[in-house]
Amino acid sequence: MEVLRDLYFSMLRIRKFQLKIETHYLGNEMKTPIHLYIGQEAIAVGVCANLRKEDYISSSHRSHGHYLAKGGNAKSLIAELYCKATGCSKGHGGSMHLVDISVGHYGSSSIVGGGIPIGTGMGLAIKMKKKPLVSVVFFSDGASDEGVLYESINFAVLKKLPVIYVLENNQYSVCSHVSSRQACDNIFHAMQPELMFTKMIDGNDVLEVYETARQAVERTRSGKGPSFIECKTYRIRGHAGCESQDFTGYRTDEEVEKWKARCPLTTYQKRLLEAGVIQPHEIESMEKKIDAELDEAFDCARKDPFPDGKDLGLYLFCE
Repeated sequence: MEVLRDLYFSMLRIRKFQLKIETHYLGNEMKTPIHLYIGQEAIAVGVCANLRKEDYISSSHRSHGHYLAKGGNAKSLIAELYCKATGCSKGHGGSMHLVDISVGHYGSSSIVGGGIPIGTGMGLAIKMKKKPLVSVVFFSDGASDEGVLYESINFAVLKKLPVIYVLENNQYSVCSHVSSRQACDNIFHAMQPELMFTKMIDGNDVLEVYETARQAVERTRSGKGPSFIECKTYRIRGHAGCESQDFTGYRTDEEVEKWKARCPLTTYQKRLLEAGVIQPHEIESMEKKIDAELDEAFDCARKDPFPDGKDLGLYLFCE
């Protein structure tokens, strides 16, 4: 019962953070591009609810939800969007390059597919050090067009690495629908079950995500090799920026409304209310708690200092 409520709270928290970011984005204080996670919350929440703090995740440019679901600090996230020194990447990374190894978030990447080999490499490190951990790679359908995905999966299967590949198929790579880039209407990769656990699921159903991820994590953590999960979902907002900046014409209003009706947060809330798992006053209490956390995070971010100019060259690698 408590798990069901926790899943809802985590999804609600991510959604409210995204909406608050969107509200303030046009104020021109956030000097970083943003890619909102609205509509995909069930995936990050359902997967990360099965992970330990010490487990690794790597992510993409649409990483706010993954970071919060993994236990990331709200103040550090918002401060990073404002490019402040108190941000999780010290103000050097912005929205697309969140890093917080204290919670196992080993980085998001603005390079399409960039996190896939990194997450695979972390799986190799886990195996070499003989740790009982897993590495989870979150990526979208655009990244599945990259050859590095197939190279990484092949290597992970060959070496039986503890890596879980989570494909968030939100239908679009910027403005290009998946059907214009893939021969089939999905990107599911099946393999012999003894080599890799594979499954295609409804990414808008947090309970299905949670249960599938549980199976994958248990199998992968026990040393049986990698897993691949395709989560069918939808990016309710545009590729980048807030709703008022969305490009139009590449998808119909009917399509967007159809997916909005399948919003993972509202449909899950309805299920919990109908089952008596949660009461309206409890939801109201959750919202107040999250709103207070949000207000504090944004207030601190505005007041916090920018990085010192002399530190501009820190955290860079050169030969």
